[in-house]
Amino acid sequence: MHKFLPYAWFKGSCVPFEDARVSIATHALHYGTSAFGGMRAVPDPQDKTSILLFRVDRHVKRLCQSAQLLLTDLPEGNVHRALKEILKVNKPENPIYLRPLIYTSDLGIAPRLHDIETDFFIYGLELGDYLSPDGVSCRISSWTRQEDRSLPLRGKIGGAYITSSLAKTEAVKSGFDEALLLNTRGKVCEASGMNLFIVRDGVLITPGVEQDILEGITRASVMEIANKIGIKVIERPVDKTELFIADEVFLTGTAAKITPVRQLESSLLSKDRPIMDALRDRLTLITEGRDETFAHWVTKIKIT
Repeated sequence: MHKFLPYAWFKGSCVPFEDARVSIATHALHYGTSAFGGMRAVPDPQDKTSILLFRVDRHVKRLCQSAQLLLTDLPEGNVHRALKEILKVNKPENPIYLRPLIYTSDLGIAPRLHDIETDFFIYGLELGDYLSPDGVSCRISSWTRQEDRSLPLRGKIGGAYITSSLAKTEAVKSGFDEALLLNTRGKVCEASGMNLFIVRDGVLITPGVEQDILEGITRASVMEIANKIGIKVIERPVDKTELFIADEVFLTGTAAKITPVRQLESSLLSKDRPIMDALRDRLTLITEGRDETFAHWVTKIKIT
């Protein structure tokens, strides 16, 4: 059971979570005409009166850019103000995940993005580990990642996640934790909701943005941390067979953080993951506000 925060941001103010409701005729519900984000926030270990938001500027910018792809204007300042309000009114005492969403709130039946009403909300829930920190088992999905020419994959568009949903359920029902999708060119793309990294001969490798991946914020953070600590990073296409012979394989995402892949199809992968461990330890320090080098990635919000 999810433990939702008591209050949500809905129609311009904080309301009880159970009162934040939309009509069954809502356009976005029928056509997937929405864009969303996901943000992690943790209580400040050194200041009980504050909450720490990780890379909130990047998250808000991506959300507003996703809205642009839906021909909708969502000012970044409006999102920042709403985030502060929802945190202050809820005063969370545990790590949380925030879900902002911009959607077509119109009640019309025509599939369109012009001359249509939109709205914006945020809700949150307590969230620890989305995936097991000890590692997940993955299968190669029979479903193919969409192309950017068919969907605006630079944004987190709601309708695009039907493929992720099909891939995730296929994986779980066939005995695995997670799915890895190939793109239309047969290259490894990403997981159902996470980016992918492999390590070969001490080099960190990840599919580039031209491989129809989501431009993940945790992904970008991991690459920057790696560069900072002297790990070479390469963005390039990744073949399926490389996964089986890689020294390390792991996934990254806001919810998943950094999660190792322990099994791929019927193959058990190495438990020795020195590069991933170094990156995960450093990311934990950063998100908890205990790393001066990356202090600019963390925004402190006073809640009392």
